[in-house]
Amino acid sequence: MIRDNPVMKKLVETGEERIGKLAQQLLANERFVTALQSLVARTLAAKGTLDKSLRTALAAMNLPSTGDLDVLKEKVDELEKLLSSVESKVDEMLEAKSK
Repeated sequence: MIRDNPVMKKLVETGEERIGKLAQQLLANERFVTALQSLVARTLAAKGTLDKSLRTALAAMNLPSTGDLDVLKEKVDELEKLLSSVESKVDEMLEAKSK
């Protein structure tokens, strides 16, 4: 209903055009881009510090980290495959014995 209104369509088009121009101006500004890069770099560094601190805290409380759980899941998957293989071999042996 609102999308069919020509006035609303014109407002949306004008807004999109102005936002596009503003984005171009910001990305053309070297100081803005440098500040944005610096912000991203600091954010990633802070995330790394937080991750390390969380791993240390979890280890101190003797709790597993996400990485520890992933390793454990891989080992369980490997054990399931091995057990499945053993089961199939036992089934083959039982079939051969019953013949």
